[in-house]
Amino acid sequence: MGWTSNWHLRLAAKQLREGKILAYPTEAVWGLGCDPRNGRAVAGLLALKGRLVSKGLILLAADFGQIEPFLDVKSPQMKSKLLASWPGPVTWIVPCAPDTPAWLHGNRDTLAVRVTAHPVAAALCRAFGGAIVSTSANPSGAPPARTQLKARCYFPGSRLDFLPGAVGGQDQPTAIFDARSGVKLR
Repeated sequence: MGWTSNWHLRLAAKQLREGKILAYPTEAVWGLGCDPRNGRAVAGLLALKGRLVSKGLILLAADFGQIEPFLDVKSPQMKSKLLASWPGPVTWIVPCAPDTPAWLHGNRDTLAVRVTAHPVAAALCRAFGGAIVSTSANPSGAPPARTQLKARCYFPGSRLDFLPGAVGGQDQPTAIFDARSGVKLR
């Protein structure tokens, strides 16, 4: 996990519970995250990025149980497909539960989800006690930040807190698949 300590993780989890936005390393790029059930935090994250709420967001988790409440997975085959690819750098577009907040799924009936194998990102989700919003740490339309320095340069003066760590070994952002059709979207 590098130099990300338990103290850093406890502080980051506390900040998420308080509605703050954090920057943290993921498999290929730096991410921005917040508490997915806190509409005010999500609105702040979207404003920071300049991202439309209609696009939806990704939820990142340490295990399937952390994202399951947000999903409507009735098919055992679909669940098996998801579980077979996780933890790992695969994002799935999955039907969302009817009570999933619209600020997460945008104008769709699906939600993007990933169970990460990245040690810092997974430890953050475990310390927080649930899934977190995860979106690349860049203004909408700009290339994703692959270093903490680049992420800091994108958001000067934002009072954004950074969880120590380094991105994983992925060269490209994670692959995205549609869970209903199996089609690769990215």
